[in-house]
Order: sequence, then structure tokens, then C-alpha cells
Amino acid sequence: MLDTPCPLCSPSAETRLWSDAFCRVIWVEDAAYPGFCRVVLNAHVKEMTDLPPAERQRLMNVVFAVEAAVREVARPDKINLASLGNLVPHVHWHVIPRWTDDPKFPDSIWSAARRENPARVAPFALGSALALRIAAAL
Repeated sequence: MLDTPCPLCSPSAETRLWSDAFCRVIWVEDAAYPGFCRVVLNAHVKEMTDLPPAERQRLMNVVFAVEAAVREVARPDKINLASLGNLVPHVHWHVIPRWTDDPKFPDSIWSAARRENPARVAPFALGSALALRIAAAL
């Protein structure tokens, strides 16, 4: 696993769209996937089933609120939700907007690109709109 400190426990730089004592929603800077967010549990926990059921539900409520906000603001063709943790074994969820013309569709965003990245909405405006929508939902 990790031989270094957990980057999600001590982030050096991240853009927070929303947070509370339990978890935070961070903006992922990726021009191919504007609106890409991560929902990060603030406690260092390896697996979802290590959490008590009420905390699992609380975290998923945040994930679903972020998904709804991304759908409303970015208007993607599809949303991908992923909780991998292979490289960083700390509970976190990826909320990834997908378009049928994005560079890697229909493959995962970690696959090789199939095409060039089309121009999309300005990230600053999108991030601000997402932060407002997420705060209103939570």
C-alpha cells in the first residue's frame, strides 16, 4: 500500500467546494471532465464497510447530492461513480461527468484516449455553480 503519508489525510492543495467535520467535496482539475469531484471522508478509513451503517448512508447522501449537482450544472450524458482506493486506501468517491465525445468514452477515464478533448464550459464558473448547488442540497 502506501509507504508515504496518506495524501487524503494531509492534502497539500485542494479546492474545496463544500465540507463539514465528516467529509469534504473537492474539485478535480481535469479539462476533459469539467465538474469532476471527489467526496473524501475526513477520517482515515480503508473500506466503506469499516464505517457504521449510519455513516455509510451519510457519506452516500453527500455522493448523491454531488452527483445531482454535477448533472444539473454540467449537463453530462452520463455520471460515473467510483470508489477504488487501490493507490490511496482511504474512503473516497469519484463523481465523474462523462460525455459521449469525451476523450476516453466509453472506456474509463483512466484508459487511453480515443479522441481529442472537446472544449467545454469555463472551469471557474462551473466550480462556483457546483459549490452553490452542493451547499444548497446539504
